[in-house]
Amino acid sequence: MSKRVKPMPAASLYLLLALLGGENHGYALMHLVEEQSDGAVRMGPGTLYGTLNRLLEGGLIVETTGQRSSDGAERRRYYQLTAQGDRVARLELDRLRSLVSRFDGIVGLGGV
Repeated sequence: MSKRVKPMPAASLYLLLALLGGENHGYALMHLVEEQSDGAVRMGPGTLYGTLNRLLEGGLIVETTGQRSSDGAERRRYYQLTAQGDRVARLELDRLRSLVSRFDGIVGLGGV
């Protein structure tokens, strides 16, 4: 990897990774992060929406109209990755893979 990437806060990375599958609303993202981490990460509303706001401000995600219910009663905010957000998520994954690869032989991680 030729370019150094600053490590991303875990909550931000989990949300970006959850959004790699497409747009979603906050409540669903909270559950998707828990599911994708096999229950290791549980995000409360404060962490979730604080992180989503930082990602919005950073230009990594955008708010979308989302898929509303036919009667319009559902007023959830939907989010999706921007091209920059997709790039940042993939760069962070590459950085983490590289880190694990470098130290695998040293500490015997055995393909973790």
